[in-house]
Amino acid sequence: MISEHKFSREEIVGWLKKAKQKEAIIKAMSRPAEKVKPWYLYKEIFITDSRIKNGVRFWSENIDELTKAYNQFGVDPEIIVSIIGIETNYGSNTGDFRVIDALCTLAFDFYTQYENRESRRKFFTIQLENLFILAREQNIDPLSLKGSYAGAMGLGQFMPNSYRDYAVDFDGDSFADIWLNPADAIGSVANYLMAHGWEKDQGIITEGRLLTENSLVSFNRISRPKNSLAYFKNLGLDTLNPTDTSKKVLPIKLEEKSKKEYWFGFNNFYVIGRYNPRVKYAMAVTQLSDKIKTRFCQGYSC
Repeated sequence: MISEHKFSREEIVGWLKKAKQKEAIIKAMSRPAEKVKPWYLYKEIFITDSRIKNGVRFWSENIDELTKAYNQFGVDPEIIVSIIGIETNYGSNTGDFRVIDALCTLAFDFYTQYENRESRRKFFTIQLENLFILAREQNIDPLSLKGSYAGAMGLGQFMPNSYRDYAVDFDGDSFADIWLNPADAIGSVANYLMAHGWEKDQGIITEGRLLTENSLVSFNRISRPKNSLAYFKNLGLDTLNPTDTSKKVLPIKLEEKSKKEYWFGFNNFYVIGRYNPRVKYAMAVTQLSDKIKTRFCQGYSC
C-alpha cells in the first residue's frame, strides 16, 4: 500500500489501530443462512409478501432509472429490484458494521484463527486495500463507511473492489452513491451483471425432472454452464417443458419439505451466481423477481 499506492505509513497504521475485532462478525460468518438452512426454509427469509410489495413500490418509484438500466445494460428491471430487495430490503438494512472492522476481523482473525483458509484471508485483505483506495478516490473517511458483517456496502451490497470496478454514477452528479442514491445503486447492479456476461432477454431457469439417478450429475455448482440439456437427458435428467436441447445449463437440486425439486439454470442464472456464489441465493433472486414482476404488471403496463 505504501510503495505501490503511495499511502503514508502513518495513514495505514492509524486506520488499522482504530479497527476493532467484532465477535458478532465471527458468529455471523460461522452460520450463514446459505450454508445451514435447506431451501424450503431459506426461501422463506426472502420470498415474502412484504418484500414483494416493497419491490413493486421500489420499481414504481424508480421506473425511469430501471428502464434506463435495461436499455443501457440489458438487465431486466425485476432482476435488479430483486437483488436490491434480497440484499438490503430496498435499502432498509444496509448494515451497521464499520467496513474496516468487518474486513480486519475477517482477514486477520476469522480466516486465520477460526477457519484457516488462505484464499479467503487473502480475499478480505485485498478488500481492505481496496477500501483504503476507494476512500481516497472518493474523498471519504474509510472509518466512516458502514456495511454488512462481510464488509459489503450500499443498497446492492458491493464489496470495495466491486465498487471500484463496477459502481456507476447513473444520475450524472459525479459520484457513484450506492449508499443513498437508488439510481446509482440500480445502474451499478446492472453494470455488474452485464460485465459478468448477462444475456439480454434470455431465460434464467427451466424446471426439470429426474428420470433416473446418476452419480455423474454434479448438482448445485455455480460455474459457467458447459454441458447441454441433451447431455443431461442422457444421464437421466430432463426438462418438464420443451426446451432447446442444445442450451448449456447447470443442474440444480433443491430440498423442499417432502420432496426434491429439480431445475436447470441457463447462463443468466450463473451470472446471478457471480453476485453471490450460492445456488439458493441465485434461485431466491430468480423466484422473487418473477413474483415482483407478476404483481407489478397487475397495476402497471408491462
